[in-house]
Amino acid sequence: MSDLEFKRVSKWYQIRTESQPQASNGRKSRAKTKKMQFWAVRDVSFAVARGESLGIIGHNGAGKSTILKLLSNITTPSKGEISITGRLSALLEVGSGFHPELTGRENIYLSGSLLGMSRSEISEKLEAIIDFANMRRFIDSPAKRYSSGMLVRLGFSIAAHINPDILLLDEVLAVGDVAFQEKCKRRIAELHEEGTTLVFISHDLSAVRTLCQRVILLERGEIRAEGLPDDIIRQYVESATFHQQSRVPQDRRAASITNVSFHDSSGERSSTLSTGQSITARLEYTVERLIPRGSVSLYFYASDGTLASQWTTALTGPPIEMQPGVRSIEFSCAELGLQPGVYQIDATIEETDTKIQVEWQSGCTSIHVEPTLHVRGAFYMPHTWREVGSPVAVHSHSG
Repeated sequence: MSDLEFKRVSKWYQIRTESQPQASNGRKSRAKTKKMQFWAVRDVSFAVARGESLGIIGHNGAGKSTILKLLSNITTPSKGEISITGRLSALLEVGSGFHPELTGRENIYLSGSLLGMSRSEISEKLEAIIDFANMRRFIDSPAKRYSSGMLVRLGFSIAAHINPDILLLDEVLAVGDVAFQEKCKRRIAELHEEGTTLVFISHDLSAVRTLCQRVILLERGEIRAEGLPDDIIRQYVESATFHQQSRVPQDRRAASITNVSFHDSSGERSSTLSTGQSITARLEYTVERLIPRGSVSLYFYASDGTLASQWTTALTGPPIEMQPGVRSIEFSCAELGLQPGVYQIDATIEETDTKIQVEWQSGCTSIHVEPTLHVRGAFYMPHTWREVGSPVAVHSHSG
């Protein structure tokens, strides 16, 4: 039995564009306005079974936000039918609707009632909400004195105690610090274990992989693929291309990074890698003015934004004399130490002596590390072992 179903749903918008005015006989003519039909979502069909957890992912402009609005009844479909069975709660922009003059306790009652909870239900869960948000010291202070982190903690805690039939999530799991994010994920997992149907629409691929049983990949408003999380996340990452987004002002840039690619041990280009695997990374760049002593680095950021690792030319060998022109650097790693997950890549070029970055491509590509080598901890360390005093040969734990 399905709790939620999309039946050939489409949503389009009228986009107005102005054509350039044409001069005629020395007189200005008015710009002509054209109407274009933009399909945000086109002929999308899927169903979510009772108690199932579905993830929806896709690059910017894929249609995720439109599906969020359709599910939460912010907008209606232009075509097709949406059926929802049961009480749906949307954890979107938590804490944004608090009244600044009311206390945290008063805002719990206000927000809870807006989310469909009765006063008696709120009173019954009040202590659990306060404790989950870790707000007991400040719960009777006006919300205008709260930090943004306190607001989102309290907002999430209220919404997470509704116990709905269907829970709709977006990037809400990115709120607060790392410890609170993990707490949120555990609460979502508890709700799912209790039978709540989950629909999770997010860029956080690691969270999608952890929370979801099935994933849909959207592309330009249509479903491109559907299946198990690891399979669909692999397709998503492989479809991502290098995109330039320099954080260095144009007047300070001395070089332009034009591509970053990863390759397996056979030299094949791949964005899907494995812990313990031998890999290389190739960085291509164009030097615009002489950099007498430079260095190149790659930064690997986990889904929670923490820096997991750095590869850099600055640790070994002399600084690089970067003459103007097209150049490339290749990094080699005998055994990849990153644990399974999705990592965003930053690439930089800096002047070695001054440490001034003359190029910085932020989030220019990403990689997906698969769980083929099962080892606990934050990262994998290549190692060997032997039995002391035994004739048995040394054993190597290698990918």
